[in-house]
Amino acid sequence: MMQPVILHNPRCSKSRETLELLTAKGFVPQVIEYLKEPPGEDFLKDIVSKLKMRPREIVRSKEPIFGTLNLNLEDDLATIKALVRHPVLLERPIVIFGSNAAIGRPPEHVLSILPSHTK
Repeated sequence: MMQPVILHNPRCSKSRETLELLTAKGFVPQVIEYLKEPPGEDFLKDIVSKLKMRPREIVRSKEPIFGTLNLNLEDDLATIKALVRHPVLLERPIVIFGSNAAIGRPPEHVLSILPSHTK
């Protein structure tokens, strides 16, 4: 069976809760600790497409570094490049399953992209 991928920050309670939820539903997700293994430009573009969002919608604008960047969130490519350079700005957690993705805020939100025949 195909397994989900989770962009995970173990220090984030919502990320930990989402990972626990996936495990409780019988999945063995591929865990990508995106602060240790930052996603590249192409991967982020793919995620945004699967989320059916614009890059600005996955930016954590309350992070202290955000205010120092003078980032134009209307510029999708510049936003993607900023997320590559500063992965701490990436919203978390993001779960990818096949051609779909969801942000785990709340964690139960990711259930909408998963098959219903799990535990």
